Amino acid sequence: MGKGYAEGPAAEERFAALERGDSMALTAEEPDRQAVYGATKDNPEKHFLGWLGDVDPDALFASGKAWGLTVLRRRAG
Repeated sequence: MGKGYAEGPAAEERFAALERGDSMALTAEEPDRQAVYGATKDNPEKHFLGWLGDVDPDALFASGKAWGLTVLRRRAG
């Protein structure tokens, strides 16, 4: 019984690339970044406010512009 994709032209190309010494990295993963989430007067539901470094959660909270702040690791893309 065939294994589909693993036995087709894609597998043959992969083996040929290995023989040529091509890099086998499929894709470069985008680095994780820290995202700031919180609630604001205009949007009381928790939502994305910006990337840590671009947005200072301590300053946002101290100013009263945002509350319920959390910082979560997310993909940039």
